[in-house]
Amino acid sequence: MPTCSPSPDSGVHTVIVVGAGFAGVGAAIALRKAGIDFLLLEKASETGGVWRENTYPDCACDIPSSFYSYSFAPQPHWSRLFARQAEIKAYCHNTVSAFGLLPHLRLNCAMHKATWNAAEKLWQLDTAQGLLRARFVVMACGPMHVPVTPDIPGLESFRGAHFHSARWRHDLDLTDQRVAVVGSGASAIQFVPAIAAKVAQLTLFQRTAPWVLAKMDLTISARWQNRFARWPWTQAGLRRALYLQFELLNFSLKFPRAVARLQAAGLKNIARGIQDPALREKVTPHFSLGCKRILQSNTWYKTLAQPQVRVFSGIARVQGNTLVSNEGERCTADVIIWGTGFEVAEPPLAQQIFGVSGQALATRWKGSASAYLGTMLEDCPNLFMMCGPNLYAFSSAFVMIEAQVQFILQAIDRTAAAPGASISVTPRALQGYNQGVQNALKKTVWNSGCSSYFIDRNGNNSTNWPWTTWYLRWRLRRLRWADFSIG
Repeated sequence: MPTCSPSPDSGVHTVIVVGAGFAGVGAAIALRKAGIDFLLLEKASETGGVWRENTYPDCACDIPSSFYSYSFAPQPHWSRLFARQAEIKAYCHNTVSAFGLLPHLRLNCAMHKATWNAAEKLWQLDTAQGLLRARFVVMACGPMHVPVTPDIPGLESFRGAHFHSARWRHDLDLTDQRVAVVGSGASAIQFVPAIAAKVAQLTLFQRTAPWVLAKMDLTISARWQNRFARWPWTQAGLRRALYLQFELLNFSLKFPRAVARLQAAGLKNIARGIQDPALREKVTPHFSLGCKRILQSNTWYKTLAQPQVRVFSGIARVQGNTLVSNEGERCTADVIIWGTGFEVAEPPLAQQIFGVSGQALATRWKGSASAYLGTMLEDCPNLFMMCGPNLYAFSSAFVMIEAQVQFILQAIDRTAAAPGASISVTPRALQGYNQGVQNALKKTVWNSGCSSYFIDRNGNNSTNWPWTTWYLRWRLRRLRWADFSIG
């Protein structure tokens, strides 16, 4: 995509949006439509967020493409029901251009620190391109932002290459290599089947077997793509149907009978791919479906059943090029691939935000992230967080993004009308809201006892939204002004 060289800073901007993934781009589009002065900062040399960072083999979305896109910017020419990484990144680039965001975009402009200036009632951002100032800041850095690599005893003695799936080594030929994959989450179930046929041996170190349902993926023919382009209402209808389907699935996780039916489907998926009883036992989950992220694949279990693939328990230590599992199983590896996910419960961004008190947000959170409607933070007037704490639901992220943008624009519009004013959530509203969220989560499958990134180090669920996304959209549609202090 075209690059945008930095322009001279024009003083105090009305809004600075940090991050040019889909959340930041969505916010920027809304700000431009509203005629509000803004800058869009991106740390990298191109936009795309998580779809720029993750380029591992067979990287794809697990939400259907017609639903995983902006409602106001449909893309009729998706090649598959579940789009691949390159198409999704291209969609982000095209949206930035189509909605005129390039003049507002500063690439290679990482934010290092955000500090509230109480005297001037504005935010000061230390960036790779110098100091920037704004009345309002929208943090759109995403929850899947910083890869996690576990601290494994003896790793320094490993003599081969090792890398995280979000930092894929495309220069490294895995043909006939002995590869160890650590982790069996959303990334691993995509790249493991893609590389298994070329390697000499693949050993999967799996701490916990996930629930993996069949993926109803298919190619979208040129005829259907042309229909979507000629009659946009057909794709809009598909989007509404998908929204209802995911809403029903999300809601059904509250009911044991519905969960039991989904688990039966998961067990059938295992049986279709694996005949060996011992291997079936290894890959059969022993927790309620939904407690951890639900995964989808038609090739995962078939791959694990291949003769060159072995499944071990979690990794315990490394001794040179020998890897040892928690149960004492051993393998020799030339390459280690970490499919170990991202830092979600304690976002590193919180270490860079310093509000009214002068403390880092991470210090105030003390390991349990919280926000009002996942959007407004304690101690941080005029600052909004996209895809913040307790906004994760089994649905399209675009549902949450568009709802949040509507909320943020109302708050900015109301506050900007009073020169020098700031808006903050009241401590009472923040505490009451988060107590309600945690009480509701106690009754959900996400808090049913399994180990997942949903649960933080204090035992709180700082990730999931406990209700329907319809209710989330309703709550974000109209601000309850009694919950805020403006002045």
